[in-house]
Amino acid sequence: MGRLLSRSDVDSHLPLKPLVFQVLLALADGERHGWSLVRDMRQRGTFGEIMPGNFYRTLRTMLADGLIEESPERPAPVADDERRRYFRLTGLGRHVGAAEARRLEAVVHEARTKRLLVKSRS
Repeated sequence: MGRLLSRSDVDSHLPLKPLVFQVLLALADGERHGWSLVRDMRQRGTFGEIMPGNFYRTLRTMLADGLIEESPERPAPVADDERRRYFRLTGLGRHVGAAEARRLEAVVHEARTKRLLVKSRS
């Protein structure tokens, strides 16, 4: 069983680089392989151009930092490509992603308070 996370464990990763946060968001729904993560970010349209070298370097760093881990589970061979690597959030990754979302929410609140951002009328 892993050790309990402290606030400093989580806060030491903040603020996150946008690409790291996007990967955590994509993995919040479950495990995915690298190309699936890229497709998810492109479909959401919340991230600009994704450079493959930078993307895979980011995944390696996230693995080393303990935010994500490689998943040992694989789909059935007919639905899989053996070259794919599947990733999933770790407990630390989930806590760091949530902390970053709260941090960004506070930034948006402050921008609204300062009238830099106004709520759109629906």
